[in-house]
Amino acid sequence: MNAEATEPYVPRQLSATLRRAVRQFPAVLVTGPRQAGKTTLLQHEAGEGFAYVSFDDPVERAFALQDPAGFLDRFGEQPVILDEVQYVPELLPSLKLRIDKARKRHGRWLLTGSQQFHLMRNVGETLAGRIAILDQLPFSVAELATAAAPELEQVLWNGCYPEPALHPDKRDLWLRAYVQTYLERDVRQLQNIRDLRAFEQFVALACARHTQEFNSAAFSRDVGVTLPTARSWAGLLEASYLLYLLPPFFNNLGKRITKAPKLYMLDAGVVSFLTRQPSAGAALAGAMGGALFEGLVVTEALKAFTNKGLKPALWYWRSHDGLEVDLIVQGKRGLIPVEIKLTATPQPQHLEGLRRFRALAGEDACGAGVLVCRVAQEQPLPYGATAMPWQKLSAWLDGQIG
Repeated sequence: MNAEATEPYVPRQLSATLRRAVRQFPAVLVTGPRQAGKTTLLQHEAGEGFAYVSFDDPVERAFALQDPAGFLDRFGEQPVILDEVQYVPELLPSLKLRIDKARKRHGRWLLTGSQQFHLMRNVGETLAGRIAILDQLPFSVAELATAAAPELEQVLWNGCYPEPALHPDKRDLWLRAYVQTYLERDVRQLQNIRDLRAFEQFVALACARHTQEFNSAAFSRDVGVTLPTARSWAGLLEASYLLYLLPPFFNNLGKRITKAPKLYMLDAGVVSFLTRQPSAGAALAGAMGGALFEGLVVTEALKAFTNKGLKPALWYWRSHDGLEVDLIVQGKRGLIPVEIKLTATPQPQHLEGLRRFRALAGEDACGAGVLVCRVAQEQPLPYGATAMPWQKLSAWLDGQIG
C-alpha cells in the first residue's frame, strides 16, 4: 500500500493502525481537524488503485445528495476514497447497503471527515459494526523529526499542522486563513452560531487560558453568554478537534479540591497566533512559554493514544493541599505520573507531586514517574524518576501504552 507523492511524504504514526483496520473492516473513517493530513495519509497508503472524490467539490456533493445510489454505482467494484463525507450524510444508508452485500470484502471504502460533532452520530447510527473510526491529529514531534530536527521555539510558534510546520514562511497567512475558514465558518455553522463576535472572544479566551482549569461560569461571564452556551461552545471546539479537556484523576487518592477539567488547545501555533505572540523567541521566553510547552507535552500524549486507535487514558491530579501532577498516563504496566517543566535544570522540588502521587497510588500500581523538560538526554533523578528530553517523549510513550 504505497504511492508516490509530489513532495516528500512525512510518515504518519497512524499508518500501522490504518493498515490493520483496512484488513479487518469493510470501511474505515479517518476523522480529525481540517489540514491535519487525513487525505494525504489515505492516498499514500491506498495507492493508485483507489478512486478519489472530495465532497468539497459542490458538483460531486450535489450528485451524492440527489442520487446516492447512482453516485456509488459509478465506481463499480473499484475501491474508493470519499473525502469530507460529513457534507453528505444522506450517502451513508446507500453505502451501508453496498457494504452488507459484501461484508467480507475489507478495505473497499476509505472515508475522511473533519467535523466530528454530527458526523459521528450519523456514522454510529448507520454503519455501526461495519466501520473502523480513527483520529488523525496534526504531526507529533516524532513525525516532525523525520523531516527535520524540531526546535522547541519553532514548534511552539509554527504548530504541528503540516503546512506551517513544513513551510514556516507560510505560517502567518496560513494560520489567519485557517482561523477564518475552519473556526469562524465551518465550526460555528455546526451549531448555527449567529453571534460571531462572542464566539471569536470565546476562542481567544480559550487560547489565553490554555492549560488552566475550564471554569464554564467564568467563560460565561467574561464572554457575555449564558452558562449553557459556554459549555456548548467548549463541547463544540472539543468535537471539532480544536480543544482538549483533560479530566481530573478520579480515585480515592486523598481529598481533592477540584473536579474541573483542564483546557488545552490542540495546536501551539493556533495559541501563539490568537494570543498575538510577537515572535517565536518571545513565545518561548514570555509569559505563555510554560503553558505552550505544557500543552505541547499533553497533546503529544493524546496523539500517542489516537495514533494507536485507542481512547486516551489521560488525567491530571491535584491534592487537597495544592500539589499537582500535570499528567497521569495509563501505561501497559500501570499509571505513569508525568511532570512538565520548561527547564533544562531539574530540581528536587519539581518531583514532589510525583513522589506524593506514587506514595498514595502505591508502587505496584504506579511507576516512579517522568519529568519532561529541556535536558539534552535522559538522566536519573531522586525517588527513581527520570528526566526526559521533550523530543523523545513521543517515541517513549509509543512503547509505554498498549
